[in-house]
Amino acid sequence: MPARAAPTLETSRLILRPFLESDIEAQSRTMADPAIVRHLGGTPFSREESWRRLLCAPGLWALLGYGYWAAVERDGGAYVGQIGFADFKRDLEPNIEGLPEMGWILAPEMHGRGYATEAVGAAISWADEVLKAPELTAIIDHGNQASIRVAEKSGFSIREEARYRGAPILLFRRRRAFAQS
Repeated sequence: MPARAAPTLETSRLILRPFLESDIEAQSRTMADPAIVRHLGGTPFSREESWRRLLCAPGLWALLGYGYWAAVERDGGAYVGQIGFADFKRDLEPNIEGLPEMGWILAPEMHGRGYATEAVGAAISWADEVLKAPELTAIIDHGNQASIRVAEKSGFSIREEARYRGAPILLFRRRRAFAQS
């Protein structure tokens, strides 16, 4: 049965946990960084917009039984980023409504350490075990080579052109291995 609050997941180097009010400063710095948002529409988020985005996480869990985690380092607790699933009812063609859409955003100082692949792997394992959705999706900007590599390493093997709000984007799909049921 899907969770109604974010469970805590652990990997060898990370803890994926529910967001805390104290995550706002790290979340805000990350979402205000032009290098981070260049693949998310290009406009840095204000602190208020970052707070609203953080507040979405518990709502996703409450309504859908899945959502986003805050990822932090096991050693020291430094904020790594956000990883999780949503159904944002996007204006996307082809339509993916009703399928868990995976996303990840890491703080710039955490890039290049393998944290995204580690966190995505933990979240996918949880989804396979708990959600048992036949398919996971992810949309990624054409120029975001780092996220494309993470998706491909994480088993998102179907890649197709899509349109989000009229603009081109890549849609990745990962089919669940039913032997895991």
